[in-house]
Amino acid sequence: IVYCEVEQCELRSGLTPPELKPFSSLAGFQTAPAIITTKLERALEKVAPLLREIFVDFAPFLSRTLLGSHGQELLIEGTGLVCMKSSTSVVELVMLLCSQEWQNSIQKNAGLAFIELINEGRLLCHAMKDHIVRVANEAEFILNRQRAEDVHKHAEFESNCAQYAADRREEEKMCDHLISAAKHRDHVTANQLKQKILNILTNKHGAWGTMSQSQLHDFWRLDYWEDDLRRRRRFVRNPFGSTHLDVSLKALEDYGTEEEEEEGLKSKKTLRSQSLVSQNLEAELMLEGDDDTVSLLQEKEMDNLAGPVVLSTPAQLVSPVVVVHGTLSITTTEIYFEVDEDDPSFKKIHTKVLAYSEGLHGKWMFSEIRAVFSRRYLLQNTGLEVFMANRTSVMFNFPDQATVKRVVYSLPRVGVGTSYGLPQARRISLATPRQLFKSSPTEYLMFLNTIAGRSYNDLNQYPVFPWVLTNFESEELDLTLPGNFRDLSKPIGALHPKRAVFSAERYDTWEEDGTPPHHYGSLYSTANTTLLWMLRIEPFTTFFLNANENQFDHPDRAFSGIARAWRNCQRDTADVKELIPEFYYLPEMFVNSSGFELGQREDGTPVSDIELPAWAKKPEDFVRINRMALESEFVSCQLHQWIDLIFGYKQRGPEAVRALNVFHFLSYEGSVTLDTITDSAQRQLMETQIQACGQTPSQLLIEPHPPRSSAMHLCFLPQSPLMFKDQMQQDVIMVLKFPSNSPVTHVAANTLPHLSVPAAVTVTCSRLFAVNRWHNTVGLRGAPGYSLEQAHHLPIEMDPLIANNSGVSKRQITDLVDQSIQINTHCFVVTADNRYILVCGFWDKSFRVYSTETGKLTQIVFGHWDVVTCLARSESYIGGDCYIVSGSRDATLLLWYWSGRHHIIGDNPNNSDYPAPRAVLTGHDHEVVCVSVCAELGLVISGAKEGPCLVHTITGDLLRALEGPELCLRPRLISVSSEGHCVICYERGRFCNFSINGKLLAQMEVNDSTRAILLSSDGQNLVTGGDNGVVEVWQACDFKQLYIYPGCDAGIRAPWTCLTTRGG
Repeated sequence: IVYCEVEQCELRSGLTPPELKPFSSLAGFQTAPAIITTKLERALEKVAPLLREIFVDFAPFLSRTLLGSHGQELLIEGTGLVCMKSSTSVVELVMLLCSQEWQNSIQKNAGLAFIELINEGRLLCHAMKDHIVRVANEAEFILNRQRAEDVHKHAEFESNCAQYAADRREEEKMCDHLISAAKHRDHVTANQLKQKILNILTNKHGAWGTMSQSQLHDFWRLDYWEDDLRRRRRFVRNPFGSTHLDVSLKALEDYGTEEEEEEGLKSKKTLRSQSLVSQNLEAELMLEGDDDTVSLLQEKEMDNLAGPVVLSTPAQLVSPVVVVHGTLSITTTEIYFEVDEDDPSFKKIHTKVLAYSEGLHGKWMFSEIRAVFSRRYLLQNTGLEVFMANRTSVMFNFPDQATVKRVVYSLPRVGVGTSYGLPQARRISLATPRQLFKSSPTEYLMFLNTIAGRSYNDLNQYPVFPWVLTNFESEELDLTLPGNFRDLSKPIGALHPKRAVFSAERYDTWEEDGTPPHHYGSLYSTANTTLLWMLRIEPFTTFFLNANENQFDHPDRAFSGIARAWRNCQRDTADVKELIPEFYYLPEMFVNSSGFELGQREDGTPVSDIELPAWAKKPEDFVRINRMALESEFVSCQLHQWIDLIFGYKQRGPEAVRALNVFHFLSYEGSVTLDTITDSAQRQLMETQIQACGQTPSQLLIEPHPPRSSAMHLCFLPQSPLMFKDQMQQDVIMVLKFPSNSPVTHVAANTLPHLSVPAAVTVTCSRLFAVNRWHNTVGLRGAPGYSLEQAHHLPIEMDPLIANNSGVSKRQITDLVDQSIQINTHCFVVTADNRYILVCGFWDKSFRVYSTETGKLTQIVFGHWDVVTCLARSESYIGGDCYIVSGSRDATLLLWYWSGRHHIIGDNPNNSDYPAPRAVLTGHDHEVVCVSVCAELGLVISGAKEGPCLVHTITGDLLRALEGPELCLRPRLISVSSEGHCVICYERGRFCNFSINGKLLAQMEVNDSTRAILLSSDGQNLVTGGDNGVVEVWQACDFKQLYIYPGCDAGIRAPWTCLTTRGG
């Protein structure tokens, strides 16, 4: 065996295995045998057994392959292999493999395989390297993507955190707004209650008041309360009223000293703090105290928000002359609006205007909402008008139509969406004419104005009514002559032939670029026009001054006379004004009751009250006759032509051109889209032009409106004067004789067809009542087989149960009343469904509710400190709800709410034993003997035994006393109509007719001890009856006698009309 050493060398391409070199001598090896052996054993410790096993296991193959230089087998099977397998010596194995024969054989037989192995290894190495690089690249890509996702997630997390923080800040800001608004409202309410209590105590009818304490001049303003026809007629006290003397002193103020200017600023700030909208100083004073107190207040305010905020959005509150920015918030049960007092435009608004602006810090319950109408603002369909149960409305404008939809979806379903407003209006081409045939022209025109988007909250879209008369010069006006009426088929600008020619030529020769041709540059209804008409009544006076730099108009341009205004509309090419609804119901607009200094015309004539036509002696005459003209047969049969011009198919297009009815293009809906104008200055200019031009109503009809054939079918309504024509004058046609000899002292006829039991309920002095059924199918106009002869027969059937007054269905109220009470018609009230009778006068100071079906007591109501002496019921609406007013010897009146659903006093059936009154009415010094309530007007009028008669609102505010002539001191009977007339019967047959605003309209004295009066629903006719047994009919405006019915055998104690056009 020859030992050899192996040189270490790098493998190169094409190299053979390392050469084996023989040792020159064994001396070096022998000098350190132990070290080498140790190294070999350590290096090949694990490989040597494997090699031995390979040699043994593959011996047959290796023995044939590994041959020596002479062909001998180097690996011989047999005992040697067994010994090799069992051997543990590494040195022996190394010596074997390093022998020359083994080296030559391996080099000869395994060299090529080794080279292939090396090359294969190299290829595998390169492939592995490529794989590793590829895997590394993929890993790097995955890591980079993961890092990018981590960055994105981190950025998204930061964005979400920032958005959450912003939302939280916005939510806190919104809560801050709501809390601030609630504090403003609470403070204003507290001030109002304080002022109300102070007024109750200090006015001349209060506990601390005397006649000398009454103001020398009371100021009044038009209230926002609307009746069923959307008319605003009620005037209330105006704490901000004045004669506007500062208008004439304006020039001096311009040259005031710095001290005066500073004082003026202080006074403005004071006025702002006293207004309904800016209470900053007082709010700060309210919050003085420790942090715990403030925290408790804030928690209380948040508890009052009534649920989470569903929607909060920027909005504008649209009021007659100002539009303020703020935030509208909607919870699950309420609407809130808070004005942004930091907005620069808000700070520019004069405090006198803000004093008349309501809702700047408003809250409205969902339960108060009665209807929601879509509205336009500046020709954009981005507005909503919400009508409330308190007969007021509020209008909002939103950034876009999408916000409008979100707000609508958040509101309760009380007529929201297509059931109300413009979308519905455009589908009423068939329903609208039918509405015309069922209502008066006044009612129908207000209906059209409402659905066409006209609103009291936007003076540019104020309701519009037509001129109907042309004769303002004659001493007498004959409404049967067609020559006294205007041609309603032509627009106001085309009535005069010369001006019609001028307008047509202007349209045909129009050449201005960018502006389509038109007949008239301004509309028939603009904000300035409305302010001119209403100049003499607040708050329109303040609005006018605010819009005209605190100056009244030039006296020669001001509205000073009816005839002059009509002439201007015929001659002035720039004057195409139509009228407003107030011309037909509001005589106060023609009187300068506040004493404004309006100047003098060039001829030296002072401008004050409106100059009326010769045929009208007073404003009430003008309004009454003008209204009669509007509702005359001639106008009724022509009205459809004016509707075509304003609301119908002649409003735009070729028909408008033919009718000379084209106005400036910026007055039409859809003519401009403000959202597309990005330049703020250009948009502001466009908005100013729209406001100057006015806005046409929405087009309701695209086909001609059908005419109304005749108005004569109205002549048989009970409130019409024509009912007293010869053909209606008949003797008594039916007599109901009751078994009891006690006189009938109360009659209530509720005969509307929708009632389950239409009947005339009668009550005698002995409290025996009868439910006399009324058959609506007999003699009812419009029913099959109806004829004029049937109208003379009352389809009434006497109560069959009254003869047998016992058993389950008793017809007797057996509870005894106080002995000092004299039973009269004021002691009873019958509900609108004829199912219950309310009776007063009991010794325990209560009034009681009885069922007419069984005669049983169903409810006892307490509240007064003395015997209840009189009751009154307001008209009822859908559901049978109404107001009940009780008057007492304690000199007070209580306003109660009757629930038609639960048939109890009060709206909570779980608390029917202890109902609370809605309001306490004070001011009388003596026993209350008569009272009347009108829910439509929101008024309660009552009379004390020794006088006077007082007018309260249904919220308890004392408005005024109705002061009659010297001898009219002790009122006994009161009757109020929903048209605003109040007739009072005093002792000794003296009568007075007052307007709801306290003006004495007429008076008379009759030779009869009157026991019963009844005013028709329109206030035109008065029915009286007394001890003489005669029923007389009077014209209420001047107490002209219209008719006397044949006398009865006994005195008249209770008349009642059994037909009416409206519920009640």
